[in-house]
Amino acid sequence: DEMDKADSRPKLARVKLVLGRTGSRGTVTQVRVEFLDDVNRSIIRNVKGPVREGDILVLLESEREARRLR
Repeated sequence: DEMDKADSRPKLARVKLVLGRTGSRGTVTQVRVEFLDDVNRSIIRNVKGPVREGDILVLLESEREARRLR
């Protein structure tokens, strides 16, 4: 059932690098995050709102990855 999915619980991830702003208004920040439970795994995500390196994000799902901005 749904609760058996590993992705059903939030994951904590630390912002390693702020890559830049994206979105039509520049309100979205693209960041590289590393998971606290698996430091070797890092993905790129888009974050809305104020964010800086070292912040901890709660990712409701950890499978999706943002496309790299140009």
